[in-house]
Amino acid sequence: MFINGKWKQAENNSTFDVLNPATGEVITRVANGSAKDISDAIKAADTAFEAWSSKTSYQRSHYLYTAWKLMMDKKEDLARLMTEEQGKPLVAARNEVQYGADFLLWFGEEAKRVYGQTIPSARPDQRFIVLKQPVGVVGAITPWNYPVSMITRKMAPALAAGCTIVLKPAEATPLCAMEMFKIFEEAGIPAGVVNLITTLDPKPVGVQFTSNPVIQKLTFTGSTKVGKMLAKEAAQHMKRVSLELGGHAPFIVYDDADPVHAAKGAVLVKFLNTGQACISPNRIFVPRHMVDDFTKEFSSRVNAMKAGNGMDKGVRIGPLVGPDAVLKVENQVKDALSKGAKLITGGKRLTDGPLEKGYFYAPTVLTRVTRDMLIFREETFGPVAPIIAYDPEDDVIKMANDTAYGLAAYVYTKSTSRAMTAFERLKFGIIGINDINPTSAAAPFGGMKESGMGREGAKEGINEYLETKLGGFSI
Repeated sequence: MFINGKWKQAENNSTFDVLNPATGEVITRVANGSAKDISDAIKAADTAFEAWSSKTSYQRSHYLYTAWKLMMDKKEDLARLMTEEQGKPLVAARNEVQYGADFLLWFGEEAKRVYGQTIPSARPDQRFIVLKQPVGVVGAITPWNYPVSMITRKMAPALAAGCTIVLKPAEATPLCAMEMFKIFEEAGIPAGVVNLITTLDPKPVGVQFTSNPVIQKLTFTGSTKVGKMLAKEAAQHMKRVSLELGGHAPFIVYDDADPVHAAKGAVLVKFLNTGQACISPNRIFVPRHMVDDFTKEFSSRVNAMKAGNGMDKGVRIGPLVGPDAVLKVENQVKDALSKGAKLITGGKRLTDGPLEKGYFYAPTVLTRVTRDMLIFREETFGPVAPIIAYDPEDDVIKMANDTAYGLAAYVYTKSTSRAMTAFERLKFGIIGINDINPTSAAAPFGGMKESGMGREGAKEGINEYLETKLGGFSI
């Protein structure tokens, strides 16, 4: 762990295993932090806050820019570690490192654009001045599916704003977090400003992040269930909260779209990170008369995807994160088939040869999917694509909105009118119109409804870490 500028083992010397999900092998063991370790990290961040928040925005920007340069220098090493620890194909890991580095560069610049304002007063002897100031010490919890970019997406704006931070990475991917903190250390960020806690049991971290009065803000990316629990506890202490939670993205194909073009886009985004992405489509809506053409093209592309260890050349489908993820996918597919869905391809765990000890599931395509199936209602987080036919009289936007989630949605159409109508009516925070990658460090990322609150990236991202202070001056 990295606490107050120093690397240390757990206070009780406890450790836990880090596994390679492609092979089931133990990579190494890392510190299993205790409640005291968490408390020490929070104290260190609290002590460092005054000096860090007093630095000029240009000084904080310099640290972030230095970290960006170091991250780019170490891009290949970070990508290879990510593939080993998380499982995603090496090409995808490289893309994630680049995406993660973008946040350091973007917020290094945004640090210098935290503007206040003056407000005219009705009184001639009065002046109003508004300041933006850092909220304080931040507690951050990041997920395993994007183990590098989710760190920078939270830490970069927090540091740019003048906050100090304590971060707990997912239990499955602490090594990527450790390498990122080595970069922050090498960049010369002062002791106590950034602190890393690794622990197998996340509960004590959640308890301290939501109850310790030093922590002024909690930022969390993970499941809706855990996010709700954290928000409830944080509310007892009036802490600010940012939550990026689950998704159940619809992918709508209109009848004027090219089915081949739409299928190509749907495959790329559906199987992104083996389907383990909160923006992955979970419900693909296709006009009934186009289903056969769309499914043929879609399945052809899916069948060409090679599953295996992400280090191997040509691999497009990596392992799932663990046995529970495999069971969830198996259960959804079994439920769908029992209720009348048709299996086009896949539908089984992959255990042949070198895949035997990993957590692999074949990329799967289902048709004849209906509303009574689990896969229509539950987030899959795996490589299963359910295709849902709809008729001309159906309100496909209403069908797409029929979920408690509201993170991402996709629309394929050649009609500007349809595109604008869908953009306005869909109740999701991110809409890709003929676009499967509507994300960037410069763009706000976040969801509606049970997909969370707050935004990451863009100018909205740094505002999450700032308080607004009003001064009324009588002269």
